[in-house]
Amino acid sequence: MARLMHDDATTTRALADAERAASAAGVQVRELADVREQADAIELLARIWKRSADNPAVPPELLRALSKAGSYIGGAFADGSLVGVAIAFHADPGRHALHSHITGISTELVGRSVGFALKQHQRAWALSRGIDAIEWTFDPLVARNAHFNLNKLGAQPQEYLANFYGAMSDGVNSDDETDRLLVTWQLRDDAVVARSGGVPPAAAQRRDDEVSVRIPTDIERVRRDDPAEARRWRLQVREQLTGLLDAQYRIVGFDRAEGYIVRPEQERS
Repeated sequence: MARLMHDDATTTRALADAERAASAAGVQVRELADVREQADAIELLARIWKRSADNPAVPPELLRALSKAGSYIGGAFADGSLVGVAIAFHADPGRHALHSHITGISTELVGRSVGFALKQHQRAWALSRGIDAIEWTFDPLVARNAHFNLNKLGAQPQEYLANFYGAMSDGVNSDDETDRLLVTWQLRDDAVVARSGGVPPAAAQRRDDEVSVRIPTDIERVRRDDPAEARRWRLQVREQLTGLLDAQYRIVGFDRAEGYIVRPEQERS
């Protein structure tokens, strides 16, 4: 990790949490500044998203420019091999935020908490530079990502973005519209600090004015087996979540069985 620019208790703890998360996952996480390592990162992302060499997730010259401009390019290594990549760039200066554009983990290491280790490294990196929040988008139909982002990390949903990227030509998003849920990770929030330290979230007390929006347990399988059904899920979840958010509801959690938990924005007296 680079020299601290903001050395406070939260940052110091975040650095320790990042080291502990990497150790638990059996990886080493560090920035990728060398052009060869950045090329390896682009190749790994291409394999994960099933892209051809002439259609990279991030063009190499852009990645070099982002690196030179001081953006975040992190890599996770297992036994000397690159197995995870995260790329983020700075948002509007007044927001003191980082936008995490893409994070990918080698399929062979899914389930080993490598993604958690990468996000903890990214969190410590941001805090050490006076950045208090990280935002990113994810496909709201992917249950494992919803669980990871909302439950494991404690990120907070902010906005539903219909067909955000438009058409994408890769092996994951092709033949589907690219709806995304924008989340913000408040790095100094008490709940985020606790979860970053490995403390699981407490069971939320349910309220009678909450509603749930179900999603499929495995949308990737649905897309392979029944594209029309996957399309139905996309439109159904889009209609339900955008309708609720437009009606001043907010997403407050995710349950593997029930889906997104949504409640009115205004707290009851």
